[in-house]
Formats: sequence, structure tokens, C-alpha cells
Amino acid sequence: MSDTRSKLMLDLQRIEKDEYQLREGEQHQDFLPLLLQYIGDAQPELRDNLIYPMFYMWIKEENRFSGEELRNLLSVLIDENHLFYNIGSEEDQSVFTRTFSALPIALIVQRHRQNPFLNQTEIEQLMQAMLRYYKEEKDLRGYQPVGGWAHSASHGADVFVELVQCKESSVAMLHEVLVAISSMLQNGRHIFSDEDDERMVNIVDTMIDKELLPHQEIAAWISSLAQCCDLPRSRTQVIARVNSKNFVRSLYFRRGQDSRGNELNTVMLSTEAKLNRFSIS
Repeated sequence: MSDTRSKLMLDLQRIEKDEYQLREGEQHQDFLPLLLQYIGDAQPELRDNLIYPMFYMWIKEENRFSGEELRNLLSVLIDENHLFYNIGSEEDQSVFTRTFSALPIALIVQRHRQNPFLNQTEIEQLMQAMLRYYKEEKDLRGYQPVGGWAHSASHGADVFVELVQCKESSVAMLHEVLVAISSMLQNGRHIFSDEDDERMVNIVDTMIDKELLPHQEIAAWISSLAQCCDLPRSRTQVIARVNSKNFVRSLYFRRGQDSRGNELNTVMLSTEAKLNRFSIS
């Protein structure tokens, strides 16, 4: 273990113990370079238990960063050394850098929604970056016995939940997000087993709850998830069908008690029946 990494861990443990308050003479900006350097550390103790909570507290709870600081931080988080670090690789540790760069992005967008500091172009560029990430990320593992949570689909979904609520996000952009969810569900390589479907459902649930898109448009998109049933039987088709089925079920049980969504409820039930190979109806 390097001296720099060891000192960072000790500093972060001390700051955590002190309820995220800094000592006299310390500035939060002083820690940013090392937080970013080790954001994807292979050990969850540093990555997941210390660095991410630091971002959470300083960005969300304590509002320590100015808008300009958050804009600069965002530009680093979405660069080729963070969100797109070794993008496309599978089964290696680079996934942790990518996915744990996504989490603070969600916090930054949430801050923007509360007190805007990004302009229209910057939100559009961020949306395009996240759409690219969801398309190009191939390591879709959830929890790993060695290394802990990867959760790329979930962490990306957390960003989309915030982005779709931005007033700068157009209807066309929301439709692109729905297409990205479809592609993630029908990824051809991985059946989600660590509740990524629930995190992706958060996006659509938010669209419905906030009435960001007309119900008939969301209903049409839900129905389209069953199109994979028409493909020839293959492992790719099975993955698409099972992921889509689990997603629709998660969405139904999230929205099923909402009397406003009778049309959506009907569509979800009919779509699930098509996706369910064991349905006798």
C-alpha cells in the first residue's frame, strides 16, 4: 500500500469520525485530487465506505462546493480517466472507476436542480455523455466477492433519475433515456440479479410521477419491451426477455396502487404476460 493511499485512508477515517468537519487550515479542495485519483480503488473500504460518503456529505448535505467548483469537478468525472476509463472492458477492476465516478455526478445534478449553476448546453452534453456511457459500458456485474459493488447499470440509472427532472431536459432527451434503458435490459450478456432493475425503474417511475411524458408514450415504450419475444430463441433473446420481464414487474408493483395509471397498469400486465414464458394466459 502506497504512503499516499495510506495517508488518505487515515485522513478520511479521521474526517468521518469528526462528522466530516475539517481541521483548522484544511480545505475541502485540498482533498479533491486524491479523492479523484482513488475514486475507483479496488478495495471497497476506501472507494465505497470513505470516498463516496465524503462526496455525499460535502456535495449534498453540507453544500461545501461552489457552482464553479462543481462544474469543474463534473468535467473531470465525465472524462476518459473516470466515467470512460477503459470503457468497454469486462471482468476487470476498471469498472469501479467508471461506476464510482457516476455516483457523484448524480449528486452534482441534484444540486443543480435545487440551485441551478449549469447551462442548457452543459446539461445536454452531460446527457449525451451518460447515454454514451450506458451504451458503451459492457461490465454489468453487480456485487463481486472480491471488490464489492460494481453496479454500473444502477449507478448510471441514479444519474438519469436526476437528469430527467432537469428543466433543461427536452422530451426528445427523455425518449433517448427510454431507448437507453431498453438497450441495457436487452444487453445480450448479463441477467441482472442485484436489483439493477429497481434502480432503472426509478427513472421511469419518476417520469410517470412527475408527468414528464404523456402516459400513452410511456405505455407504448413498455409495450415495445415485449418485441424481443419475436426474436429467434437464443441466449441473447432469453437475457432480453428475462431482464425486461423483471423490469416490468418491478415497475408494476411500484405503480400498481396509483389510480391515475389505469392505462399503464393494463399495459404492464399485458406486456409481462407476453414476456413470461410460463404464463398460461
